[in-house]
Amino acid sequence: MDAIDLALHDLLHQARALKLAWQQKYPHETFPLQAQAHLNRLERSQTVQLISEGKTKQIYDDHGTTVIVQKDDITAGDGARKHTIPGKGEVAAQTTMNVFRYLDQQGIATHFIGMIGQNQMVVRQCRMIPLEVVSRRLATGSFLKRHPEVPEGTRFQTPLVEFFLKDDAKHDPLISTHDILHQGILHPEELVTTIETATQVFLALERAWEKQNVTLVDLKIEFGHDVHTDQLFVADVIDNDSWRIWPEGKKALMLDKQIYRNLPDITDAALQNILANYRQVQDMTGKFIEI
Repeated sequence: MDAIDLALHDLLHQARALKLAWQQKYPHETFPLQAQAHLNRLERSQTVQLISEGKTKQIYDDHGTTVIVQKDDITAGDGARKHTIPGKGEVAAQTTMNVFRYLDQQGIATHFIGMIGQNQMVVRQCRMIPLEVVSRRLATGSFLKRHPEVPEGTRFQTPLVEFFLKDDAKHDPLISTHDILHQGILHPEELVTTIETATQVFLALERAWEKQNVTLVDLKIEFGHDVHTDQLFVADVIDNDSWRIWPEGKKALMLDKQIYRNLPDITDAALQNILANYRQVQDMTGKFIEI
């Protein structure tokens, strides 16, 4: 065990002792979420290998099993705005689980396998395709900046599918299907499959939201190839950061991440309101299979 491993081991021992002492002093209360999150990270550091880390998630190799853990962070503007909301990661993980289970029920292939606890999602190991695939039912957001002549709320009869290259340095620029093929990101058959699957995912989730009188405005998803079979799967996560949803079709009632983007000032009360919205969405997506 090297010096770093020894230090982590000591930190883990101290954290466990702290939790035990706290539980003995407050036997009827829940251990603070943020402290538990730190303890969880220390636990994982002793048993699994961190493969990669993004703005809102961590991906681990647990003895050959790929595990996604969603973080408590919320970001906007390519990370220019960033805050931590204790509990958000677990809520996001449960929302993702609800969505993937529903998509599996609808016959749409995803990388989801199952859950370990509340915030450890076991998935097929995939080579991720460096594209964000956005499907739009209504014109809003960045689409309006690129097409100011189009009125907000204009409905696309068939969901409009757009691609954005995952490149933080370039702020994930829009990329044409021609350039996707020219750069070898996808083969022609894969491109067709990706567009068809993205549309199927959108329509399936749109139906589920409509049953709760919520309009699915747009949706961002990602794809990956299974490293063993090369099969194409809907991958990554799909949570309340992945879409715009307007209850009763009204933008003013939005429940998604756009609320965070729109905030002029960030206060603790505002962040707690966002968490409450995310919990509401978790509960609503939990009804996708039931209804």
